[in-house]
Amino acid sequence: MGQQVDKDRFTEAEFARFGKRLEEQLDQLRELLARPGFGAGPATIGAELELFLVTPEGRPLPRNHEVREAADDERLVPELGRFNLEVNLTPLPIAGRPFTGLVRELQETMAMADAAAATQGGRVVAIGILPSLSEFDFTHEALSDESRYRALSRGMRRLRAEPFRVSIEGAEQLELEVEGVILESANTSWQVHFRTPPGDFARVYNASQLAIGPVLAVSGNSPGFLGRRLWEETRIALFEEAADDRDVERRDRRDRRVAFGSGWVTGAGEIFEACVRDYEPVLPMTWKESQEQEVPELAELRLHQGTVWQWNRPVYDPADGGHLRVEMRSLPAGPTPLDMAANSAFLLGLTAALAVEPVEEFPFSAAYRNFYRAAIHGLDAPLAWPGRPGEIPAARLALDLLPAAAAGLERVGVLPEEAEWTLNIIRERVGRRRTGSVWQREALGDLAGDPAARARMVARYRELALTGAPVHTWPE
Repeated sequence: MGQQVDKDRFTEAEFARFGKRLEEQLDQLRELLARPGFGAGPATIGAELELFLVTPEGRPLPRNHEVREAADDERLVPELGRFNLEVNLTPLPIAGRPFTGLVRELQETMAMADAAAATQGGRVVAIGILPSLSEFDFTHEALSDESRYRALSRGMRRLRAEPFRVSIEGAEQLELEVEGVILESANTSWQVHFRTPPGDFARVYNASQLAIGPVLAVSGNSPGFLGRRLWEETRIALFEEAADDRDVERRDRRDRRVAFGSGWVTGAGEIFEACVRDYEPVLPMTWKESQEQEVPELAELRLHQGTVWQWNRPVYDPADGGHLRVEMRSLPAGPTPLDMAANSAFLLGLTAALAVEPVEEFPFSAAYRNFYRAAIHGLDAPLAWPGRPGEIPAARLALDLLPAAAAGLERVGVLPEEAEWTLNIIRERVGRRRTGSVWQREALGDLAGDPAARARMVARYRELALTGAPVHTWPE
């Protein structure tokens, strides 16, 4: 949702005009995707990191606009919650040493954000769900003071008159009800973008849908919420329910607005079409289209697509002659730049390896189960895999898949030594059975229900993250 939204109230006529514009832009997109040479160019990766602002004691600090002003860097933008910021990293060629580049810019931008937060008496922390959050942090005042987020909240409430209900069952159970979308701000992620030619899109997208299961299983960093021990990657369940715009009448008509998907795809166009067909607009902002550009902006279609948060989704970007990207949104923020780079290498390498051959002969239902089992059980998740009989514990499967991921990275031009150091972090993490979620649980022990203990744990987590050492090396 990169476009500027400068109003937060819309009429029904504006919603109708926006819907008409979406249909027109779908036609334009179809023409673009069929144009010879469209989207050609070197493969690149980019990323977005969402951060929490915290006090020195580890509690959330609702000062994102003030921190953004202090930083004065266009890569840093406020997110939905006033205690959230997002860092947009510079796209890099995937050939060579892309993960070294990601780590370097992550260290630079996080240090910049940290220095800016210090001017407001705070710090930043990269963690999937902030353990020190309480029910009292999700008030209307916690919403960022921006037209975009006020309009988003009103647009979602237009579709769903009943409260948003969250029900998550894990080691313990959470039942929660709120009036708006502010619970989305409890989740922060590390989102990876992979530029893909239209002709390769279906193979790459489907491969990413299969690859994410074992990668998510070894990347957990959100083991609970509000003092309850829930999933290994609780963020998956929380985001899906916190942004579920379906009321009672819509419940059986389509997936949630945050979803994994329901089948293998044959191209990017069908995902955009389903997004327009199945999901009503919530931000009906329109712009005047320039007639002088070689490729259309498709601003309304891009805005609408940005309000349907599939865990893997297509992105159309008019920059650089126009191109497509696969945006991989499932990975949690943190714990450190090295951990996030390693997670990215495993995901992109495995995706590239799987994309060599179509994965459609593998049941989509099995890939779907893999994703949610990984989120629930982490390293112990029972996962299915092509060519393997039965189900395999995720930890063992991940170790078995590392050579394939290395071959996939080599296939897209990543230097062997770059693949080696990133994937070795995954190998060591799995071998020691020490993800961010495992560390958090061990650090809290029996005190997960104690707010003061959770805040102390956040402070300790941040202290260790500042060393830069990957999480599998951390002491309790």
